[in-house]
Amino acid sequence: MKSFPLLTKLLSLALIASSFRGLNAQTPVASPAPSPLPYTGVNLSGGEFYHPKPGVAPQYGKNFIYPSPEEFAYFASKGMNVFRVQFLWETLQPEMNKPLVPAEVDHLHACVKSATDKGLIVLLDPHNYARYYDKIVGSADVPDAAFADFWGRLAAEFKDNPNVWFGLMNEPHDLPAEQWLGAANAAIDTIRKTGAQNLILVPGIGWTSAGQWTKNGNSTVMLGLKDPANHFVYEVHMYFDPDNSGTHTQIASPTIGVERLRDFTAWCREHKARAFLGEFGAAASPEAATAIENTLSDMEKNRDVWTGFTWWSAGPWWKDYMFTLEPKKENGAVIDRPQ
Repeated sequence: MKSFPLLTKLLSLALIASSFRGLNAQTPVASPAPSPLPYTGVNLSGGEFYHPKPGVAPQYGKNFIYPSPEEFAYFASKGMNVFRVQFLWETLQPEMNKPLVPAEVDHLHACVKSATDKGLIVLLDPHNYARYYDKIVGSADVPDAAFADFWGRLAAEFKDNPNVWFGLMNEPHDLPAEQWLGAANAAIDTIRKTGAQNLILVPGIGWTSAGQWTKNGNSTVMLGLKDPANHFVYEVHMYFDPDNSGTHTQIASPTIGVERLRDFTAWCREHKARAFLGEFGAAASPEAATAIENTLSDMEKNRDVWTGFTWWSAGPWWKDYMFTLEPKKENGAVIDRPQ
């Protein structure tokens, strides 16, 4: 099995800026030569591991779980400094436009605190695909105002912690770009009205695929994004398998990652925008290792656009999921995954 020297090098950087204004989407930071990206880490799954149903309350530790202090400590020891943490909108707010559930907010606060107290960054990720109980955000069933209400309440909980980033939504899909833009702008406006200055990560439609960004309306519609604080980046996802779904062990080619990011990177540079790769991953193989190294090297060369990444994925409930970075534990020993 080929090693991942570039990934190891990138993850060795654990410096966290005291101010995030350098991520301003309208103020690109040029780099005279390729250098490691400042924000490198992993998704920590568990909070999204159930399907919500109206009137049925999930049980923490049974239906879903958040990362433990030990999880953060293990990955921080590998040099990671940013963690995308999944949860479901319905967990925190089972009824639209109603207060968040205090006990559930407390669970999330405890998780976030265990990371940010150590100087790490937590990227909050409502893993809902622009849905609420399977109804599409921006529709009559789930109007923009309801999505904004949720984010206003959540932002108020975390606005005093600059090490918390707000990811508006995981992978919106099967809705018009204009509909998603309206919901995103409503949420951002409400977030800023709480006084929150936290960095906001904004996806596009089409599962926020980097390879499709310039083909499905995102490249024109998402230019209409409005952030009063002007402190956001675009979040995209990319996988290496033939259909870019992240569901296959094989990869399309050693250069497929570079190819799928190329047009989006150029679009960001043209519009002086910044970007974050919120999901990417591959199974353990020599071919995948080459594809990953090629991709991360290319991102380093385009550091004026790319701020960092979070690998998909890790978490104790993944077991032997083909992309997981969760270490194995055998006879009391912690064994790193090949990736």
